[in-house]
Amino acid sequence: MSLEARGVEVWRGRGRVAGPLSLEVQPGEVLAVVGPNGAGKSSLVAALSGELRCKTGDVYLEGRALHQWPYLERAQRLGVLPQESSLGFGFTALEVAALGRSPHARRGGDASDLDIARAALDATDTQHLASRAYTTLSGGERQRVQLARVLAQLWTPPAHGHRYLLLDEPTASLDLSHQHLVLERARAFAQDGGAVLAVLHDLNLAARYADRIAVLDQGRCVETGTPSGVLTPGLIAGTFGLQVEVVSRPDLPGPLVIPLGRAPAPP
Repeated sequence: MSLEARGVEVWRGRGRVAGPLSLEVQPGEVLAVVGPNGAGKSSLVAALSGELRCKTGDVYLEGRALHQWPYLERAQRLGVLPQESSLGFGFTALEVAALGRSPHARRGGDASDLDIARAALDATDTQHLASRAYTTLSGGERQRVQLARVLAQLWTPPAHGHRYLLLDEPTASLDLSHQHLVLERARAFAQDGGAVLAVLHDLNLAARYADRIAVLDQGRCVETGTPSGVLTPGLIAGTFGLQVEVVSRPDLPGPLVIPLGRAPAPP
């Protein structure tokens, strides 16, 4: 039971942007995907969500090729929060969150779907925005409302199998407090039996909230493991071009990465 990329290559136009790579996220864990700009992180999410088909290899959802799943059944198990979500209509925040219930909605709607949408807004600290027009919200507020939509989509576990949540840079437009709130929700989703893959730029957030970290560079996965095993000064210098000190603290679940400056360019 997992969401797995097996030897996938992802192309955009005539260029390969990711792969070949293999990666698996399992129920009960948060997997953080990190890497420099252009490493292929968003392309990996696009492949895992079915937005992009793989040129070689394939993505498997619970042992079955992703493209073989009926769209409705797949949407009841797999939700994705992209980097940007455009919406030009004057829907309220509550109506946007309620869109997540579409894969579950019965003909004529169901009052419980609206209750779930409200609960999802509450989980993302956007309940006070329920009646506001989505187009009037700030970037961070929109991101949290979109997360509420995805949480509402996956709120109800399927009768068989698990739920999978893909987050592409979910903290990019958020203030410090809400960055932690969003990842606390991801952590709670995993503890409730779901699987989470989150693309993150902040290595300290990845260390704090992830069970495992996958490091991508030039479209390939160069290292996967626990935060303490992956976040080493040598790997960070070689992948990100940054000199760091990595400190272990007993009061934190993962190591603390302290930037020291750009690493010298290789000779």
